[in-house]
Formats: sequence, structure tokens, C-alpha cells
Amino acid sequence: MFNLAKGEQFPAKIRVIGVGGCGGNVVNYMIEKGINGVEFWAMNTDAQDLKKSLAKEKVQLGERITGGNGAGGDPKIGREAAEESREDIKAAIGDANMVFIVAGMGGGTGTGASPAVASLAREMGALTVAVVTKPATFEGRNRMKIAEEGIAELSRVADTIVIIPNDKIMAVKNIPLAKALGGITADIPAKAVQGIADLLIKEGLINLDFKDLRKVMSNSGRALLGVGIGKGENKAVDAIQEALNCPFLEDFEFGQAKHVLLNLTIDGESFTNEELNEMMEYVHTALGDNIELVFGVVVDNNIKDSAKVTLIATGIENREIKIDNLYISQGFRHTPQVENKEIKRDDLEIPTFLRRQSD
Repeated sequence: MFNLAKGEQFPAKIRVIGVGGCGGNVVNYMIEKGINGVEFWAMNTDAQDLKKSLAKEKVQLGERITGGNGAGGDPKIGREAAEESREDIKAAIGDANMVFIVAGMGGGTGTGASPAVASLAREMGALTVAVVTKPATFEGRNRMKIAEEGIAELSRVADTIVIIPNDKIMAVKNIPLAKALGGITADIPAKAVQGIADLLIKEGLINLDFKDLRKVMSNSGRALLGVGIGKGENKAVDAIQEALNCPFLEDFEFGQAKHVLLNLTIDGESFTNEELNEMMEYVHTALGDNIELVFGVVVDNNIKDSAKVTLIATGIENREIKIDNLYISQGFRHTPQVENKEIKRDDLEIPTFLRRQSD
């Protein structure tokens, strides 16, 4: 059993800003799930959609330009709406140390306004992390092209960007469509936000401070995000395996990263030194010894006999490819293969938290 280290609560101010309809839905999901330690904002050009938001703080973007009727799928209008509402956006960012921007790429408001929000957040000194979805192929070439242009622009202004391709989500078997496009796309950023908030706010065994976070995520570009949950005798290794084999990641390799942030949340009553050693041995085998690992451990006695892992990998080396006169980043992913005869391939296709939801 571990004993809690006595540390001061970190006063980091974290804001999660949902931009557009998809971003607003993710914020609603996080609020419903009770994500703690952050302040939620919703920003939209669509006045009716904004009224449905569960966020206490809201910004109507471009009321003069759009009349509250949305951006009509046009990123140019979304961008102009953000420019019109520049001072309101700055007020929303305020004195935040860290800003998460969540949005869907391929439409008008999320694609057009998100880069403006990210740019202002960085100008104001906040560590700025964007978590966005990329359309599925069946949504059409035009929507994909708009999304890729928006991602390229957002990548230039945010410190870190995590992209969740809907094609990866659609490839998961035996999951209802509504849960795939609604629950999964919201659950991944929700777990990332909670994992980072826990590291900064909760008292832990191995504490991190905001400088550690900045070192990993400042001016880092594309990032990989993995989440995993383990339960029972092999909970730590199971959790890290699930995070590393997350099927919703872009086509990158964790081993390409220069920095990895690892948050481990444990049950302080049952988690042992041996479990931690086994997990870290697995991490170093899978990722290699050249990666700089920033590691924190948080205790939550509400997760009985369980372990939760959040992984964020940054500093990925990319090659550039040209699409329609636009240069965008593209990488290569090879999921680390570490021998474990008890792992079943079918279990890796659907994360634990989704297998439980479908029961």
C-alpha cells in the first residue's frame, strides 16, 4: 500500500472551450460525466444550439455577421465570427494557465473559429491544447478537405493538437453508431482532460507541476493520446496496454515521440510496488529508453482494485506530404508489440470502457 505524499494543491486554472456544435456536445458530455477541476465554456455561432449547452459560461460568436443562425458550414464565416467576437473570447480565456479547445473539423464554426481561439489563448500566455475530430471518409471529399485545411491552420497556432479520426472510430466492431460518433469522440478528450487536471490538482504519490506539463506540451504540434483502464490482478499492465493500443489514434508510432506524459491513477489501498515496477518495465520495453518520460501518480480510492492510465506523446517526427497545394503532417504508426500471451486480439479492438458500456 502506498502512503499519500503531502503536497500543496496546484492552483492551475484550466478552461475547456467547446467551439461549434461538436465541441459543445463534448463539453456537455464532460459536464454530465462530472469532470472536475476545470471551467467549461461553450462558443458557437448558432444561438439555438448554444442555448442547449450545459456550460454556465457561453459566448455567442459573430452575432452581427451570422444573426445567430450559424456559419452554414463555411469556415470563412466561422473565422470572421471569431474575429468579431475577439474581445469576448479574450475575456473567456482570462487568466487561464491552460486552455483545452475541443471541436469537430469539417464544418463552419469549429473549423473556422478554433484557430482564432487557440491563437488568442497562446497570445495570452495559456498552454493551448486542441483536441479535434476528423471526418470519416464517407462524409465526403469536400468536408475532408475543409477539415484538413482547418487542422493545418490549428496546428500552426496551438501548442499541441490531438486528432481523433472518425474513420478509426467507425472501424470498431459491434458498437452502435450513436455511441461510436457520440460517446467515443467525447470520451477520449474527457479522459485526457481529467487525467491532466488530476495531475495538477489532486494530491498524489508522484506529483507534477505546471512546468513539467509545459515541457512536454508547449509548442509540440501533433500529439498522440491513449487512455486505458485495468482491473484486478494485472490492472497496471492491462491499463498501459490498452492505452498504447488505443484504436482511435492517428497513424503515428508512440516510439517516434520525444516526450511522453503518463498519468497513472490508482487505488491507494490495493496497488503495490510490484505492480508499478511491472508497468514501468512494460512502458520502457514498448517505448524504448530514448523517450523523456514525465510521470505522475494520483490516488483515487473510489476506483477499487483498478488503475487508469492517460498517455500523451509529443514531439513526433513527421514527414510532409502535399495535398491540393496544402502541406499537412502525416506520420506512420506501428503499435508497440510486447509479448503477452494472455492478450486477446478481439479485446484490443474495443477498449475496456466501451466493452463495459456495451454490456
